Amino acid sequence: MIRPKQDWRRLYPQSAANVWDTGNFKMNYLDQGTGPVILCVHGNPTWSFYYREIVKKFSDQYRVIAVDHVGCGLSSKPSRNEFDYTLATHRDNLVGLIDHLNLQNITLVAHDWGGAIGLAAAVQRIERLSSMMLMNTAAFPPPYMPKRIGILRTPILGTAAIRGLNAFARPAVTMATARHRLAPDVASGLLFPYQSWGDRVAIDAFVRDIPMSSSHPTHPVLVQLERDLVKLKHLPVQLIWGMKDWCFRPECLERFLHHWPDANVARLDDVGHYVLEDAPDETLSILRSFLQSHRP
Repeated sequence: MIRPKQDWRRLYPQSAANVWDTGNFKMNYLDQGTGPVILCVHGNPTWSFYYREIVKKFSDQYRVIAVDHVGCGLSSKPSRNEFDYTLATHRDNLVGLIDHLNLQNITLVAHDWGGAIGLAAAVQRIERLSSMMLMNTAAFPPPYMPKRIGILRTPILGTAAIRGLNAFARPAVTMATARHRLAPDVASGLLFPYQSWGDRVAIDAFVRDIPMSSSHPTHPVLVQLERDLVKLKHLPVQLIWGMKDWCFRPECLERFLHHWPDANVARLDDVGHYVLEDAPDETLSILRSFLQSHRP
């Protein structure tokens, strides 16, 4: 059973919270420390809370920024009629934040949808990037559709399940780890921003933004992103993969290695999708060593 929601607040570096006005909506982000930038980009259904330990443990030497996409975390949650919940729009928001903060010497740290969003933004601001660390993600049209997610794409019923029954975010707190169960306060923190039908608008939209045909509007965006990966080939890359992830399976890792054969790779055999939650000590240690080896 999940403890009262206030428990998670002790884990989250709230003093680092900031808000950027995109022009229409508020975008929350954590910003702590000075120095070279670590830019953390989350996926679905997480938020900047997922990166709390990077903020706390690396901000003594780096400026750590962890965003909440519009519709996620503590950011504004406009309706589908008010906001275009697509990869391209999230990419443009992230580019806007990078420019607004004038970020330089960026190490991109990304997971799940954050990989596609972060890399798409990186391609547009290559001169600001110094390195990348990716965890269980993709940057290409999906080679398969996991059955558990495919069911939630069912018209009408899928939305009712995700937004009404919380049938995506809530199961994730038990299904996205393999090594151990999440602590109750961690599970509570991951779920906190997604308490109601309106809160879960982006979770549903991310599921529906997965392109399974060339006619889907996000399909050409991902096709182009995969073509553009070669533009990032010169950068140091660290890939950390939970090999028991049923969503971003090992073939996704191999597809990245096809484009970036010189990337550093850490395969965590008994770890699931939420890599930073399932193997925090190993992941943070790998990140620290990687950053020290490639500090700009």
